Amino acid sequence: MATSDTLDAYLDGAAHALRLPIEPAWRPAVKANLATLLALAELVDAFPLPEELAPAPVYRA
Repeated sequence: MATSDTLDAYLDGAAHALRLPIEPAWRPAVKANLATLLALAELVDAFPLPEELAPAPVYRA
């Protein structure tokens, strides 16, 4: 699980890289949404997949 300092650092870095200004009033909401997304990603990542499962083919147009 990410710490508050880690989320702040990620938020600062991502906003800088994307040249995305984040108003100080919105920062807590953006940080809360990021924490929620990371928690959901951890659930997906922790889901065990059987070894015999084959990946879906890649289709190109």
